[in-house]
Amino acid sequence: MTPLEKEHAMLSFRPRLFLAATALLATGVATADQSHQTIRHAGSQASIAGPAQLFSGSARIDPVFPGTDHINASGAFVTFEPGARSAWHTHPRGQHIIVTHGVGLTQEWGKPVERIQPGDVVWCPPGVKHWHGATPETAMTHLVVTGQDDEGNNVTWQEKVSDAQYLSK
Repeated sequence: MTPLEKEHAMLSFRPRLFLAATALLATGVATADQSHQTIRHAGSQASIAGPAQLFSGSARIDPVFPGTDHINASGAFVTFEPGARSAWHTHPRGQHIIVTHGVGLTQEWGKPVERIQPGDVVWCPPGVKHWHGATPETAMTHLVVTGQDDEGNNVTWQEKVSDAQYLSK
């Protein structure tokens, strides 16, 4: 099995490693003796469909980089079709969300739903329950950079966001 195949196998069996996101994607750890640049060429990593148990609607995860011994965070682009969203979740080391396209929504538990658009950066602190996704009318893509704990976990998934929560103002 190639390293990329191992990475995808791990993702399919360990959904808690999805970033949201993402992704979500704290797989494959570079060795501590890495002493040169590496390039992950565009198109060299397969897109991953957001699993139905973790997302409502259609979401696609495009891995960008895994966490390593040197940088304990992973990155991924996550694209949500209109109406799609993540389940409620937390991150043990937090997550940055950078909206790159479309209009989205995010909500921290107990607070109002907020609109997010290209250029907006959302910081989700460690342990804060939240969700994010597209608006009902517009797709949204964001880049997520997610910290991972010492065991390589970057997300704890919880219940799905109800339609009433998603549509609340």
